[in-house]
Amino acid sequence: MSVLPFVDEHVVDVDAGVEELWPRLLVKVGRSLSTGGGARYARVVGAVPREGGGVRPLGAGSEFPGFRVARVVPGRELALEGRHRFSSYSLVFRVEELGGGRCRLRAETRAVFPGVAGRVYRALVIGSGGHALAMRRLLAGYRQP
Repeated sequence: MSVLPFVDEHVVDVDAGVEELWPRLLVKVGRSLSTGGGARYARVVGAVPREGGGVRPLGAGSEFPGFRVARVVPGRELALEGRHRFSSYSLVFRVEELGGGRCRLRAETRAVFPGVAGRVYRALVIGSGGHALAMRRLLAGYRQP
């Protein structure tokens, strides 16, 4: 997927080193993308991919409803991408070592919302604050081991 326009970035500092955080990231992202609600939502908006598949544990080529793992740089970066009738998007998690057994976890969202339907969808999901709330909730789960 080509470079998409920046939407937002959320950051959390984690009391864990990369060796501890990275496997937690893979497990929690895989779990959060595998929910029944996510699959139903993916069907409603016509997301690609629509079902889970590919390699497990999570790695390049893994698929979840609405997301495909596009790139994995172990201990550093996990890049997801997807599309549906209202948007093409990417979500990239980056891990930075801070020293002293701490890391910074960043989640960057990029997306394009073409046409009138895309603009309405963006207003509903991004403009309402729903996306930001979901990202903050997801990242908050990494503060504690």
